[in-house]
Amino acid sequence: MSSEIAPHVWLPEPELLFHPDRPKDRHAHPLVGLMTFGPYSKQLLPDPIRVATVVPAADGQVLFSFMKELRAPAKASERVDYLPDYPGFEQVFRLRMEGAPTHCHVKLDPGLEHDFQSSARPHITLAEHLVRAIQRVEVHRHDFDVLFVYIPQRWAAGYVGAADEDFDLHDHLKAMTARRGIPLQIVREDKAIAYPHRASVMWRISLALYAKAGGVPWKLAETDPEAAYIGISYALRPGSTDGPHFVTCCSQVFDAEGAGLEFVAYDTREATVQRDNPYLSRNEMFRVMTRSMDLYRRQHAGRSPRRVFVHKTTEFKRDEVDGAMEAFHLCEAVDLVQVVEDVGWRAARIDHEFGSKKGRPAGFPVARGSLVGLGPRDALLWVHGDVPNVGKRRSYFQGSRSTPQPLRLVRHAGHGTWDESARSMLALSKMDWNNDALYDHLPVTLGYAKVLARVVKRMPLLGTMPYQFRFFM
Repeated sequence: MSSEIAPHVWLPEPELLFHPDRPKDRHAHPLVGLMTFGPYSKQLLPDPIRVATVVPAADGQVLFSFMKELRAPAKASERVDYLPDYPGFEQVFRLRMEGAPTHCHVKLDPGLEHDFQSSARPHITLAEHLVRAIQRVEVHRHDFDVLFVYIPQRWAAGYVGAADEDFDLHDHLKAMTARRGIPLQIVREDKAIAYPHRASVMWRISLALYAKAGGVPWKLAETDPEAAYIGISYALRPGSTDGPHFVTCCSQVFDAEGAGLEFVAYDTREATVQRDNPYLSRNEMFRVMTRSMDLYRRQHAGRSPRRVFVHKTTEFKRDEVDGAMEAFHLCEAVDLVQVVEDVGWRAARIDHEFGSKKGRPAGFPVARGSLVGLGPRDALLWVHGDVPNVGKRRSYFQGSRSTPQPLRLVRHAGHGTWDESARSMLALSKMDWNNDALYDHLPVTLGYAKVLARVVKRMPLLGTMPYQFRFFM
C-alpha cells in the first residue's frame, strides 16, 4: 500500500469587485480596493449615515469623541504588512457619517450605577436598563440609520451570566434589536476605546457601520453566475416550559457574487441530537432547503440556480441528504459538503532546489488555496496560509504564527473534481463585511450561520419572514 497522497492543486487568491458596472474595479485586498475604487454600493445609501446613541449618564463625551475619531485619519500601527493607514470614513466610503438629531441620543438612568453594584444578578439589571433605553430610541426609528450603545469597563460583570446561565449581553441585545429592525453597534470601552492600535479599530467599526446601514462594501469578482451557496447551522435552546431542548435551524443563502443579505430561521422538533449535534428529519431538511430556494428565487426574479452548494460543520445523515435532494430537484447539480475545522493534518512547504531531489524547506508556510485530494469523498483545503503579492511584502501570512491548519472537506452528495467547490469556498472566506482581515478561516456560509444561530436562539418568537443579516452583525 502506497503512503503517497494525490498531487496538490493551488488556487489563486480570489479578487473582489467594487463597482456593479465596471468589472475592472477589482482587487484582491479588500481595504486597498475600497480606498482605490470606493464601495460597491456607493451613491445608493442616504448621505449622511445618521448615528443614534445610548450612553451612561456620565460618559456621553467618550462616545462622541469616538465618532469624531471615525471621521479622522489614523496611521496603521499593527499588521503593517497588510493594513493600510485609515484615511477617514468619508474618504473610504464616499459619504458622511454624522450624529442623528438630538432626540435620538439617550442617556441611561443615573440610578443604574447603584442598581448594578447592589444587584445579585448584575447582568439582568444592566440588560433591563439597556433595553428600556433602546425602546426610547426606537420611537424615533425613522430619524437614524444605526444605533451605537456604549458599555464601559466598570460594567464588565454584566457581560455574561453565572456559570449555570446561558446569557450573553451582546447576543441578548442583538436579539432584541433585530426583532425591531434596528442595526446595532455595541462599543465596549475595553475593546473599541482602549485598544491602542486605532487604525485597526477604525477600519473594523467603519466597515461594520457601512454594512449595518445597508451598504455593500464589495462582492466577488469571479464566480459561477448560476450557482447558489447555502450555510446551515443549528442551536439548541430551552422551550417555554421545563421540557426538552429544541432546535433552531438557520440557513443563509448566497448567490454567485457572495450577496446574501437575508436568511431563514425556525424552530423544529423533528430532529435527533447526537453528542450535542442536531440532525434534521427528511421532512425538516426538505422544509428548510425549500425555504432557502424560495429566498434565492425571490432575489433572482423567480430563477432557480443551476448548481447548489450546501455547507455545514456536521455530517449529512441519510435523511438530510434525501430531504435536500428532493428540495433541489430542479437543479442540475447539488454538492452537500461537510466542513471539518479540527483536523490532525499539517503540511510543510518544500521549495524545489536545482540539482536536488529533496528540495529545501521554504521560508513561508503552505500557500493559501492549496488543495489536496485524499479520496473520492475527502479533500484538504488550506483557507489559511501564505498569500503572495497582496500585502506590502512579497508574501503575507495572516497572523504570522503557527502552522496553518487545513479544512477537511467531506462530500456527502455530488461528483466531479473538488476545484469548483474549493474555489468558491476560498472566495466566500473573503465575504465577511464585519471584519477588516483579508479572509476568515471559514467560508461566510458557515461563519454567518454560526452567528445567526447563536443570536436567534435568544429570540422568543422567530416568525416566518426572512431576516436581514445586517441586524445580527
